[in-house]
Amino acid sequence: MKKALLILLCFVFTLPAMAQAGNRLQKIDSLMNYYYSNNKFMGSLSIRERGQLVYDKAYGFADVQTKQEATKDTRCKIGAITKMFTATLIFQLIEEKKLSLKTKLSEFYPKIKNADKIDIAALLNHKSGIYDINSDPTFPQFVTKLQTRKTMLDRLYAYEPVFAPNTKAEYSNTNYLLLGYIIQDITKKTYKENVAQRIAKKAVLKNTYYYGKTNPKRNEAYSYAFENGSWKKQDEWHETAIGGSGGLVSTTADLTKFIQALFDAKLVNAESVAEMNKIDMGYGKGVLNFMFAERRFTGHNGTIEGFTSVLGYYPKEQIGFSLILNGANCDFNELVLGILSCYYKLPYRFPDFATKVTVDESILKKYEGKYTNPAMPFVIDVTLVEGVLRVHADEQGTFYITPKSQTEFMHEASGVVMEFTPAGFILKQNGTSTPFTKKQ
Repeated sequence: MKKALLILLCFVFTLPAMAQAGNRLQKIDSLMNYYYSNNKFMGSLSIRERGQLVYDKAYGFADVQTKQEATKDTRCKIGAITKMFTATLIFQLIEEKKLSLKTKLSEFYPKIKNADKIDIAALLNHKSGIYDINSDPTFPQFVTKLQTRKTMLDRLYAYEPVFAPNTKAEYSNTNYLLLGYIIQDITKKTYKENVAQRIAKKAVLKNTYYYGKTNPKRNEAYSYAFENGSWKKQDEWHETAIGGSGGLVSTTADLTKFIQALFDAKLVNAESVAEMNKIDMGYGKGVLNFMFAERRFTGHNGTIEGFTSVLGYYPKEQIGFSLILNGANCDFNELVLGILSCYYKLPYRFPDFATKVTVDESILKKYEGKYTNPAMPFVIDVTLVEGVLRVHADEQGTFYITPKSQTEFMHEASGVVMEFTPAGFILKQNGTSTPFTKKQ
């Protein structure tokens, strides 16, 4: 489960949207098939408008070895999207007066360092300062094996705080592992039972539950990585090492149904939904916010094994979407950007998977810097991140560019081309050319 927030963007240098021909859902299907035919992903996508599914399709295999094709009802692990379910359960208990946002962790686990200073609210929005168990150097060794609660807690007791509670926010799966334990302690039922009775039953989610060993005969998918020209099955994580931080399986249709029910106040009341959506230091209480053009979506993203997923909801339009990949060989954010661009009929070019140019890192380093144009009220910052050039402009967005030559780079989705020169770069888009000068 990655710590980084999902960021969707539309580069607002983009000229006004041109009319798009054809049905937007057909274009989305064309995009998905284009990615799939180029071995860029396997998975499923659902879009729900005002409670009604308008798009619900699967691509690829649940089991590559047996050639078992995935269906729209194939269950996949959803990773950190599970945190939305855990937060919902916590707010149900708060509404039942069995817990409060100010309840201290010390009432349950006093051996956790700083437990007397950490409350439920701090756990929910990652302000506890508790070390992220997924960052433990031994995590890869124990995550694939059955773990007792005692063994897991003993690990947590040994961790030193990363920072003082409520002084900052930093993503930690440990927070939600503990919240899952607290749910069990209060209800005297397993996390699995709580999800089944308190959420799945209420929202009528037929394909959402606490996972066990994957069984394709139950229409459950394995996860894969694309290596040496083929899909390679990934090792499974044991659910006891993940718990309330990432232990659920679901389908994209179920996830969009869940988030619709959540925002319709069918799982918790409207006051609780509003509290969950209060963003503090970048985090809500069990939810994340991310932008697409002028729209602010609420939801979560997740990664576990080879699965990558996202769930988003735009309350104003009552639009929910979910994408789960059980095999990813692409830039996930770029795929989501493409889907939403097609949905909202914004200018979008399918990426060119045929062209691949390699530029030496020493040359890329020379392109780093801050660039300006007197007519533009912002500075463009170009930074080398893990071998790729990242472009950022305050209040304009962030995206990554890929090389088309040693000097020319492109953001495929928006059609932005940046041609670097000794003095700076020329920004090209939709027939326009705008020079930017590198600040010395």
